[in-house]
Amino acid sequence: MIIVRGGGDLATGTIYKLHECGYAVLILETAKPTAIRRKAAFSEAVYDGSCTVEGVECRLVHTKQQCIQAWKERIIPLMIDPDGQIIKEMQPEALIDAILAKKNLGTKKEMAPLTIALGPGFLAGSDVDYVIETKRGHQLGRVIAQGSALPNTGVPGIIGGYGAQRVIHAPAAGKICVQADIGSVVKKGQTLASIGEARIDAPFDGVLRGMIRDGFIVAQGLKIADIDPRIEEKENCTTISDKARCIAGGVLEVLVKSRIYAE
Repeated sequence: MIIVRGGGDLATGTIYKLHECGYAVLILETAKPTAIRRKAAFSEAVYDGSCTVEGVECRLVHTKQQCIQAWKERIIPLMIDPDGQIIKEMQPEALIDAILAKKNLGTKKEMAPLTIALGPGFLAGSDVDYVIETKRGHQLGRVIAQGSALPNTGVPGIIGGYGAQRVIHAPAAGKICVQADIGSVVKKGQTLASIGEARIDAPFDGVLRGMIRDGFIVAQGLKIADIDPRIEEKENCTTISDKARCIAGGVLEVLVKSRIYAE
C-alpha cells in the first residue's frame, strides 16, 4: 500500500500509473484543493464525492474501512488529511509527497520505509529517500538519490511558443465568477472570469485547459487558469499530461528498484 500526499494533476499522473500497475494507493488532500486542471485531477473527489480520470475512479472516504472497501472495488480512495495523521495508522510501504508546493510541508523519512518527493524543496538522502525531477527539459522524471531537484524558476515551460502567458494568476483577491468552461476554445481578449470588478481575459487564442472552480475565494496572485495554444489538441484538457506521465515513470522506477512490488 502506498500513500500519496496531494491529488493535483501532476500527482494524478503518478497515482494513475501506480493504480494501473496494481498498487493500492491512498490519496491525502486538503479540504479545499486548488487544482486548475480539474478534469485531470483526482483531487476533485473532495468536492464531488468521486471523480474519474481516464476511466479510473477516485472516491472520497472518511474511514480506514471505507478505504479498504474502495480498494476491493478497484477504486482509488481519497481522504481529507493535509497533516498526514492517518499515515502512522495505515503504515504504508511507501510515502510519496506530490503536493508540489516547492517546499516541504512536513514529509519526513521516518514516516515510511520508503519516501519519495516530487520536485524542489526536498533534499534526497536527508528529507526523503529519493526526489523526482519535475522541471521540463532533459532532466524531467530523473531519479535523484542525493541532492535536490532543480530550483523553481516560476516560469512555465514553453508550449506552442508560449511560456509565462499560458498561466493566469488572480489580479485581485475575492470570489471568482467563471465565465468559460475547461475545454472551451477561447479568443484573445475574451473574458474568462471576473473577481469583483477585475476582469480576467484570454491573453491569446487557445483552449482553456484549466480553470479553478467557480465561486472559489482566491488570493491575489493565485494561479487560476491555464491556456493551451494548441487548439487541435483539445482532448488534452481531460487527460494526464506528458509531464505527469514522465514523473510517474520516475516514481515507478524507485518502487521497483526498492523491491516494492504490486500484488
